[in-house]
Formats: sequence, C-alpha cells, structure tokens
Amino acid sequence: MNLNIDWSFFTWDLFANFVLKGLYFSLTLTVIATLGGIALGTVLALMRLSGSRLLGVPATLYVNGMRSIPLVMVILWFFLLVPMIIGRPIGAEVSAIITFVAFEAAYFSEIMRAGIQSIPRGQVFAGQAMGMTYAQNMKLVVLPQAFRNMLPVLLTQTIILFQDTSLVYAIGAYDMLKGFEIAGKNYGRPIEAYLAAAVVYFVICFALSWAVKRLHRRIAIIR
Repeated sequence: MNLNIDWSFFTWDLFANFVLKGLYFSLTLTVIATLGGIALGTVLALMRLSGSRLLGVPATLYVNGMRSIPLVMVILWFFLLVPMIIGRPIGAEVSAIITFVAFEAAYFSEIMRAGIQSIPRGQVFAGQAMGMTYAQNMKLVVLPQAFRNMLPVLLTQTIILFQDTSLVYAIGAYDMLKGFEIAGKNYGRPIEAYLAAAVVYFVICFALSWAVKRLHRRIAIIR
C-alpha cells in the first residue's frame, strides 16, 4: 500500500497561518492551567491536611471525584451544561481554561500534599517554637521547601497537561492540533498534517522532559 507521503506542502507560511495561533493557545492554556491548578491545588492540599472534617471532607470528595473522571468528559460537561445554567455561551477557549484549572487542581493537590508531608516534622515544630501561627509556618517554612522538593514533579505534570490540551478539539477550541488538522484539510494532506503534529508534540515534550531531568539532578545536589 503506497501512502504517497509528500512533505513539500509543509512550509513556514503554513505553520504561521494555521499552526502558530493554535500553538499560542495551547501554551497559554498550559501556563494558566498550571498556575491556577497549583494555586487551587495548594488550597485543597491544606484543607485536606488541616485536620478539620469540615474542610477535609469536601476537599477529598473534590480531588477524588475529579481524578476519577476522564478529562474529555469534564470538558464536554462544562462546555454543554454551564451555558444552559447561566443562559448564555461562554466560548470554547474560556470553557477550556476554566475546566483545565479545575481539573488539574486535583492532581496538583496530591503533588502538593505529598510535598508538604515530606517536610520533616522538626521544621514545623521549630516554627511553632518561634511563635509562628499555622498560616505563618506554612507560608514561611513548609511551603517554600515543599515547592522546591516537588518542582520536578510539578513540571512533569505540566508536560502531561500540555499533551492533554489536544483534548479541547472536542469542543472546537483552536489549539495546535486543530491548526494542523485545518492545514491538512486545506492542502489535502491530512496524514502528513497529523504526522507533523505528532513530531512537534514529541519535540516540545522531549525537550521539556530533558530540562526537567537536569533540574531534578541540580535539586538533588542542593539537597
């Protein structure tokens, strides 16, 4: 079977006209979802570690619930149900951003919870001996060390998040994969377009993974 692969159509003009817009949205979604997910995930982790059932139970239900549902289903539910509730559409891009922040917070929460629990109790007791409140202890002693310890894991989750941005095709958002798809249709080369998308995803994720490994070695030396 001759697939008749032809890469001559793949030029910089094609990349600039079709793919660059989608790549920008994919990267923007990744950055916003990472920052928002870490912020919300840290709050959820602190709620679960607070020792209060009033805070711990809702946070546990949220984290376990989100981690038990496929991301593409959450994307579809939010995109379809929220406009019905509020009475107006919110757009595929905005829907994707909110969904990713809410979904990734559950995963970042578990990473942060493990990072906080990895800090020796002596550090916490030392802060308490100095008269620090729980909030001050977390802000000044525990969380800075937890973030440093968990940085490679957080970045690895961010790489996975970038790969998952391709799922926004389900609601029609214009991400990098969508750009390749449209280019393939316009030039009549869908196979080459999807192969090129796979190569670009691989190059970006491989480069980021290599950088994370180097960072992990540097942090290990500091320890």
